[in-house]
Amino acid sequence: MAALQQRRIFAHVYSGGVGSHGVRIVLVGGREALWDVDGAAGLEAQVMMDGVLVGFVPKIPGSESFSIDETIEAIASATYE
Repeated sequence: MAALQQRRIFAHVYSGGVGSHGVRIVLVGGREALWDVDGAAGLEAQVMMDGVLVGFVPKIPGSESFSIDETIEAIASATYE
């Protein structure tokens, strides 16, 4: 989280339930991106607003083998629609 926060990205640990954790990114307009809370291999995000799915960042090809630095870069440079 610290590496994302140093880039001025509001990142937090997100708990999606028992054994399901990910990264929560606070976005403009009341939205949030929830990265990898479903436990699937690879890096993807759901964009939520008031608990409703409003967008999606599809799985990034090859992301299941990303290093920490590559993961941080992918999250930091994602386009949230």
